[in-house]
Amino acid sequence: MFTGIVEELGEVVRLEVAADSARLTVHGPLVTTDAAHGDSIAVNGVCLTVVDVGDGSFTADVMAETLARSALSGLGPGAPVNLERALRADARLGGHVVQGHVDGVGEVLARTPGERWEVVRVSLPAALRPYVVEKGSIAVDGTSLTVSAALDDAFEVSLIPTTLEATTLGRRAVGERVNLEVDVLAKYVERQVAARLDALGVPAPSAGGAA
Repeated sequence: MFTGIVEELGEVVRLEVAADSARLTVHGPLVTTDAAHGDSIAVNGVCLTVVDVGDGSFTADVMAETLARSALSGLGPGAPVNLERALRADARLGGHVVQGHVDGVGEVLARTPGERWEVVRVSLPAALRPYVVEKGSIAVDGTSLTVSAALDDAFEVSLIPTTLEATTLGRRAVGERVNLEVDVLAKYVERQVAARLDALGVPAPSAGGAA
């Protein structure tokens, strides 16, 4: 589990794509200080398992399912990536509960600069719309953010200077793709309500679900 508080802006060393998988190597001196084989590190919000570590870099295998559901396949050498180690049980939960399981991919639609911040609008897949609400939480490329506006087919987040400087979101141009993970609590609530309605014989309202 993660919190969506990016620890380090890493850099892709290489992405070796095979027929049904890929092997990703990322340079991240901070997150590899105590990394070992089998540890979990989130890369742009995708939970990956370390298979090799050394010289300030780590390597992870990426399944075809992950490549299909995320924007990792678009990474190349030199690309910046958000990195976060798995949450320690005795650490503060500074963001929100983030699983590292990407629900879908959005596209940066617009960036509106402020005096010291920016409002970024991101497209929202139809299946994820029921889970995104104003003032709710969402992870964008693994960064825990508060939704400042929930629109019909998009949402907006307001990025403070720290987020702009310390994450990939300060560099994402209009048209670029980002990984999205909605609040898992919303999905559990939906499932429980649907089960209760089913037990009562009441048809559940139609709503898109995220895998």
